[in-house]
Amino acid sequence: MSAPAVSNRDNRWGVQVAVDEKQLIRRLKRRDERAFTALVTQHQGQIYNLCFRMLGNGAEAEDVAQDTFIKAFKAIDRFRGDSQIGTWLYRIAINLCKNRLKYLGRRGRGRTQDVADVPETAWGDAPGTVAEAEPRPDHVLEGRRAETRIQAALGALDTEFRELLVLRDIQGLSYAEMMGITGLPEGTVKSRLHRARTALRKAYEALGGELSA
Repeated sequence: MSAPAVSNRDNRWGVQVAVDEKQLIRRLKRRDERAFTALVTQHQGQIYNLCFRMLGNGAEAEDVAQDTFIKAFKAIDRFRGDSQIGTWLYRIAINLCKNRLKYLGRRGRGRTQDVADVPETAWGDAPGTVAEAEPRPDHVLEGRRAETRIQAALGALDTEFRELLVLRDIQGLSYAEMMGITGLPEGTVKSRLHRARTALRKAYEALGGELSA
């Protein structure tokens, strides 16, 4: 059975619905299409944001996010339940993003999308996002400039650094979750993350911004 189509027509990469995970997995393994829809509804916001931060382009991020759910549906029988399904989705998405970056790099198409072209939902509650109820126009403009610099700085980093920064500092994952996704020991995750933050700060400041430690 082929995977159901991923549709974001009614839920634009953001709304989350609480779903009993064990029951959901059982239904997915029975190839229940409504369970697939529930999986997408619950996790699509985080997966899209992860893909956007890794790829720096909204259209590419949407394609890879959709591929993530389709691959997960097809491979659900191999999900052992030794992690949360959200962590498993992150692992799939990260690997697909890395493959996509390699492909785009070979074709010379890797670029960071202008922030003005990015849907508002891509930013979520990530650091640097303007979160005021009624922000002043000058604050909105500066926030967007900061987001542009942050995304450009991320895009300038090695993929292994970008991966850890996105998982920890943007998606807010624990070290245990990061270890499960990357396959790295905790000490390596922490030391590499420290180097990644230093590299990001330098790249951000080179673009005219200033990041606190």
